[in-house]
Amino acid sequence: MTLYNFLLLVHVLSAILGMGPGFIMIYIVTKASTMTELKHAYLIRNRVHYFVMVGGTLLLLTGLAMGTLRPYLFHMGWYVSSLVLFVIALGFGPVVLSPKSKPIKTLLKNHTDDNIPKAYYALARKLFFYERIENVIFLIIIVLMILKPF
Repeated sequence: MTLYNFLLLVHVLSAILGMGPGFIMIYIVTKASTMTELKHAYLIRNRVHYFVMVGGTLLLLTGLAMGTLRPYLFHMGWYVSSLVLFVIALGFGPVVLSPKSKPIKTLLKNHTDDNIPKAYYALARKLFFYERIENVIFLIIIVLMILKPF
């Protein structure tokens, strides 16, 4: 196995282990019917997020390493487009998702009743809207990586 093939293997496994869980993060919390369940769902969601972070970091590093080993990739439209989309998706975290999730974290921490407050649903709807956009970006990247259309 060449170094490139090893990096490709790690890249694909990172996509499965890192991006796969990212697609279910919304679903984890949408089925909660009490505040206790919701808090537990967010705890699980935060744990799953570590897989997404590690997998995403490995994806970027292995993708760039493969490009370094085969520089012609930087001239391929699908590769460059994927990198640009990935950087945009990475930027979503600190620029969009973190500010949208902070009020939810505060609400989860401070709410004492077991009923989920109506304010949560409005906050979650806004957060999940941007998470769905990010998921679409990741799906586009996956399609680009598989089909290599240009």
